[in-house]
Amino acid sequence: MARSQRLEALLDGLTQVQANPYSEEAIVHLRTTLKSRYAIAVLRAAQLVASAELSVLLPELTAAFDRFMIAPVETDPNCLAKEAIADALYRLNAGTEEVFLRGIRHIQMEPVWGGRVDTAAKLRGICALGLVRMNYPGVMTELADLLADPEVPARIAAARAIAYSENGAGVPLLRLRARIGDDPTVVAECLIALLKLAPTQSFPFIVSFLDAPNPQLQELTALALGDSRLPAAFEPLRRWWCHTTEPELRQTALLAIALLRQEAALEFLLALIAHEPPVVAKGAIAALQIYRDTPPLWQQVEAAVLQRGDRALIEMLR
Repeated sequence: MARSQRLEALLDGLTQVQANPYSEEAIVHLRTTLKSRYAIAVLRAAQLVASAELSVLLPELTAAFDRFMIAPVETDPNCLAKEAIADALYRLNAGTEEVFLRGIRHIQMEPVWGGRVDTAAKLRGICALGLVRMNYPGVMTELADLLADPEVPARIAAARAIAYSENGAGVPLLRLRARIGDDPTVVAECLIALLKLAPTQSFPFIVSFLDAPNPQLQELTALALGDSRLPAAFEPLRRWWCHTTEPELRQTALLAIALLRQEAALEFLLALIAHEPPVVAKGAIAALQIYRDTPPLWQQVEAAVLQRGDRALIEMLR
């Protein structure tokens, strides 16, 4: 059978066993596929194993990962099969320490137009979660290294894994990464992790980033504070809105305040609708759109708009 025919047969078989992946026939086909050299077929098989929670196939997953670590650029371009395997092992709560350690340290440079690129950043992030979930004793050392990774997605994954660990030992790592500076998305992820691990201790530090020189970081900090729903976040966000002149940042501030879903925040936004110039009132209504699916709250927005009687504002309720 030609290579394309063998691959097609494996993929067709995976489609057929999706309806009942627990059958003996399905297990046999999944095992055969995981032993194959076709990365795309192994990827799909690993995804099915993960969704069906087929722990019986853990040995085949581990063996497949090891196989694709040999000449990885040729056997598994873009790390897609290894990513799917690592994700399946993570979701199955497998104690595959060796796989996760190899994965979190793996760098796969592949040729692209004008140079080479590392395609293993996502794999390193998945393996970080795997090490956290299995309570690997040296996980914080691995996450510290990942937080200094050359690739932005890997550093973001490191911050998320530290938050997932619920380990206070990660707090200094996150603060250091944020303090020395990084891509705004990385710093914001560190702040989000700090809000989960040590919200009270870290609160003043996080609020300070509302005054960061980078507008994107200001926005991401505001949204992180809003998503936290911490009562203490309202006043800093209100002050930030008051002294910010950039229209986009002011709108982000109003959205962050709305995200708090607190009585004081709602009263503030309703007061803007009732008393501020139309452009400000429109911003408040836009921010409060997140309440549309919460009738008791949205009814208060509607009442404030109707009481003001401005036709343009009323149109925003439609």
